[in-house]
Amino acid sequence: MKRTDFRTLNLRALWQGLMRDGGTGDRIVPPTGFTAQLTLFAAAAMAFLAVFALALALATGRLADRWASELAGSVTVRVSAPLEEQATATQATMQILATTPGAGQPRLLPADEVAALLTPWFGPDMPVDALPVPSLIELPIAAEDFDPQGLRLRLEAEAPGATLDDHTEWRRPLVTAANRLRMMGIVSLLLIGAASASMITLAAKAALAANGQVIRVLRLIGARDITIATAFVRRFTKRAAVGATFGTLFGMAGIAMLPGMDAAGGFLTGLGFQGWGWLLPLLIPVVAAAVGFFATRWAALKMLGAVR
Repeated sequence: MKRTDFRTLNLRALWQGLMRDGGTGDRIVPPTGFTAQLTLFAAAAMAFLAVFALALALATGRLADRWASELAGSVTVRVSAPLEEQATATQATMQILATTPGAGQPRLLPADEVAALLTPWFGPDMPVDALPVPSLIELPIAAEDFDPQGLRLRLEAEAPGATLDDHTEWRRPLVTAANRLRMMGIVSLLLIGAASASMITLAAKAALAANGQVIRVLRLIGARDITIATAFVRRFTKRAAVGATFGTLFGMAGIAMLPGMDAAGGFLTGLGFQGWGWLLPLLIPVVAAAVGFFATRWAALKMLGAVR
């Protein structure tokens, strides 16, 4: 009896079968039992984790941009001089900074702000006023023609006690760490997709193997391989889409319940979605359905070729 060879199960024919079949194809094979629940659970769990991995990737991207912009938006000038000359050296440095091209209005940090900066190292009870603390001047960058290297050379010549800090040593490792966290989020999404494909493939193979005798009988009565494969692919694609939808909704609810960055003291660095970013997780069920479709299709091609 003539049957369609498994090699002719092209993607277009399979997709047309999925879209045009009103559901009668599902009934040509028995229920798949535990594999259906396994597919639903695996898809839901992976989608839940994917929501958090996506939130991590987006949040660390925003964090890297914010750190880069905030630290690159100003420089700090430290003025160190003997106590009797400190005020004069600070005033001279302020005049130099006020005439620097591309720089904004310099601001001398008051004693209380300097003390707040030193509190993490010395504690709140340390008498900072008794320490030889240098003067700190914050200089915003107002234009692109600001030349930190030229300002550094000018300070060395006209104000030997002044040192320019453009935050490069702080900015580079922070931005690098944030970018690496973003890459870890992207890699996590890829691993979650690969794990989902593996689980769905195993479940589909188990279902196909359990129904090997049914497949042989269907072939004897004239069923084509495309019809058999479509039934299994439709079933597991639906399971993956439904499970991923529930997992995505639970994941988005969990993200929405996280405290804001202000409430968390900046610890969570604004983990979550913002604006149109809330639409991105809705793509996860679509991707899960596609993963289920291709994984089951691959398993069907292999198993139908092996079952005779």
